[in-house]
Amino acid sequence: MSRRAPRRPRTELAPGYEVVEHIHRSNVFDVYDAWSSEREARCVVKALRPERLAEPAKRRKLLAEGRLLQSLDHPGIVRAYETLTRPEPLVVTETLTGETVAHLVERRARPLTGRELAFLGLQLASAVGYLHRRGYVHLDLKPSNIVAESGRAKLIDLSIARQPGRARPGVGTWCYMAPEQARGGMVGEPADIWGIGVVLWEAACGDTPFGDESVPYPQLEERAPSLRSQRRLPRALADVVDRCLEPDARARPTLPELRAALEPLAGARG
Repeated sequence: MSRRAPRRPRTELAPGYEVVEHIHRSNVFDVYDAWSSEREARCVVKALRPERLAEPAKRRKLLAEGRLLQSLDHPGIVRAYETLTRPEPLVVTETLTGETVAHLVERRARPLTGRELAFLGLQLASAVGYLHRRGYVHLDLKPSNIVAESGRAKLIDLSIARQPGRARPGVGTWCYMAPEQARGGMVGEPADIWGIGVVLWEAACGDTPFGDESVPYPQLEERAPSLRSQRRLPRALADVVDRCLEPDARARPTLPELRAALEPLAGARG
């Protein structure tokens, strides 16, 4: 497959949408900072990479994500303005002015405090719980998919969100997938509990608990180190994060149990 460069600034993506800057490229998608002439404001446009435009499955995947985002209305999930099918599939979302949790953790001189970690966990539990009540699981919770903006965590990528059921092996981000997701088992709400646990573990320690690249899926080979073995934190916080990372999905806390453990530590509801 020949690789084609992202669209340049001032290129029209669709009528009324002009590229300001290319933001990010994945294996499948390009993300642009764009100007909306209708709104007279900047927005974010997610598009297929040019060489992927002829792939029907990828086109359907992007359109499905856009339609799902448009159906959701939660302060912890990025807002979608519209989904376009012509001249190509595009998903238009609001511009967020914060930074990803991945960048925040890397930038800060000191790690997040126990209270900040608990509050982040409550924010994620709120957004993920809403998604679950709408009949979907996220399956790709990671610091780079969460933006911290004005005191709120927002999920920005629902590209592999789906209804609970059997997953194809390895669909997700390798070091963040729950064990059942990595092996291609039945995935449901506990897989997202695992995702919240990995995010909190990394936000606390500055690195993922499963970074061994010598094996395909280290989470299938070993348990995550206990959080208190890495840094001193309130025991209740460390214990609930450790429980989120139980290899057996049935041993992980439910979202209500997770919230009940975090609320006293955060000092406020998420």
